[in-house]
Amino acid sequence: MPQCFSLVGVVLRERGKAKALEAAWAVSTFPDVDTLLRLARPEFVVVAVARPAAPPIIRELASRNMPVLAETPPAPNLEGLLELWQLVQAGARIQVAEQYTFQPLHAARLAAIRSGLLGEPSFAQVSCCHGYHGVSLIRRFLGIGTENATVTGRAFEADLIAGPDRRGPPVSERLVKSRQVIAQLDFAGKLGIYDFTSDQYFSWIRSLSVLVRGSRGELRDQAVRALKDFETPVEMLLLRQDSGENGNLEGLWHRGILLGDHWIYRNPFPYAALSDDEIAIATVLRAMHAYLETGAPVYDFAEAAQDHYLALCIDQAVETGAAVHTVAQPWASYQS
Repeated sequence: MPQCFSLVGVVLRERGKAKALEAAWAVSTFPDVDTLLRLARPEFVVVAVARPAAPPIIRELASRNMPVLAETPPAPNLEGLLELWQLVQAGARIQVAEQYTFQPLHAARLAAIRSGLLGEPSFAQVSCCHGYHGVSLIRRFLGIGTENATVTGRAFEADLIAGPDRRGPPVSERLVKSRQVIAQLDFAGKLGIYDFTSDQYFSWIRSLSVLVRGSRGELRDQAVRALKDFETPVEMLLLRQDSGENGNLEGLWHRGILLGDHWIYRNPFPYAALSDDEIAIATVLRAMHAYLETGAPVYDFAEAAQDHYLALCIDQAVETGAAVHTVAQPWASYQS
């Protein structure tokens, strides 16, 4: 979508990789941040590197007053998050590219919940994405900010016939071990259940699911059940609308999602042949531009830090077998 985005350059320190990227994508590459900033003059920089390498690069860009859109998570551990938080407090413009809440179906679910259709949400079970991604959805579905939680969890393994992975579809039948983590986040009145197996992103036989319950109804995957009044239950579906199917000649693109007779979500990038995750990424990139113009946050560092902190607590609970009681972090009182 060149009408929306312009990639002015990529920093790659290894010349061999840089040449390959230039040949494959016709983009400019630079050996270091200084050269990129001097010659390409970006509006902001996306930091997408190995997790331990992110904080030093973010600090380097912040020292040059360059806005940063950091890949998730922005730091590998709590210590790193606290160090970066000091930069934010000092005025660094750091947002985080947490895209899951912007995927069409999750965005539609959030819109339905925020409309009040379910009443006050009290329970969310998320089994569709890992770690901080799953936590971000749980907090959004429940309307949780930085409230403390008691976290318990466990992991177990089971046999599974191997399916697709990042390298592509399977080439033979092969038995592997599938690791599942189930955790409970008790926010004292609201409960989040995190449930994820290592295969769910690609597996053909491990589905993705969401359940949110509130005082007036529940949302289970694409089905919404709610009370119109105390004696009138209604049931509706989050109905996906795509062009380019069944002989439609408009091109292959996602139009939006209907709930009943109204659009609960419309794709902000019509006519582009994007996957749901790509729509979400494009939404984050456009929101970063708006953030620089208006100050409206994309996904504040404070939000991302809280999500990763809770994900680290899940890891600790699974590893030790003991309950973890979260404590308020310095970003807890921050208001975007």
